Amino acid sequence: MRPIDLAREHGLSAQAIRNYDEAGILPPAERTETGYRRYTPLHAQALRTFLALRGGHGHQPAMEIMRATNSGEIDFAYRLIDAAHVALLAERDTRTKVAAALGTLSTATPPPLRGRPLTVGELARRLGMHPATLRTWETQGILHPERDRATGYREYGPDSVRDAEIARQLRRGGYLLPQVAEFLDSLREAGGADALTTFLDSWQNRLTARSRNLLAGAAQLDVYLTMLDLD
Repeated sequence: MRPIDLAREHGLSAQAIRNYDEAGILPPAERTETGYRRYTPLHAQALRTFLALRGGHGHQPAMEIMRATNSGEIDFAYRLIDAAHVALLAERDTRTKVAAALGTLSTATPPPLRGRPLTVGELARRLGMHPATLRTWETQGILHPERDRATGYREYGPDSVRDAEIARQLRRGGYLLPQVAEFLDSLREAGGADALTTFLDSWQNRLTARSRNLLAGAAQLDVYLTMLDLD
C-alpha cells in the first residue's frame, strides 16, 4: 500500500502518513527500488491504533505508546496506559467529591453582603468563628481576600464572604480543608452554584467519553499487538 492508501481510510493526507512514519508511530516500512514506502495491513492497523489511542490519551501520549510498542518496549507502553487510567480515576473521584460537597450546601444562606468589604474580625463575627480560622483558610487556598492598599489589612468582599460561608457549611459537614479548597476552586471556575450543576454534568459527560475512548484505543492496540506477535 502507498501512503495515500492508508490516508484515505481516515480522511488524512499522504503527508500526514509520512509524518507519522517518521515519528515512529508506524512500524518500519520497506521501500521499493525507487525509494517509495511500501505499507502492509500491519501499518494500517498501527495507524488505526494510534488514532484510537489519541482519542483517549491525547496526541503526545498516544505517540509515545506507539513508539514504545514498535520498539519492543511493551512494558513501558503498558505503564503509560495504566497512568492514564489512574489519572482518570483520580479525576472521577474529584468530580464525585465536588458533587457531594454541592449537595451538602444549605439552601438557607445568609443575605448577600452589601456596602463596604468586611474586615477579618467582622467576617469572623458574621460566621461565629475565630479570626485565626479565616487566616488558616487563606493559607489553605480557601479564601482569597483583597488587601487595603493603604493599611495592608485584609478586605473580604461579596465573593470572599460567600466563599467563607460555603466553607463553614462544608466544614460542618465534615469536609477536610483540601476538599473545601478543591470544591471552591470548581465553584469559581463554573461561575456559581447553578452554573456548577451544569459544569458537573458536562464534567461527567467528558469523563464518560474519555473512558469509552480509552477502551476503544485499548481494543485497537490489542489487535495490533496480536498482529505483531503473528508477524
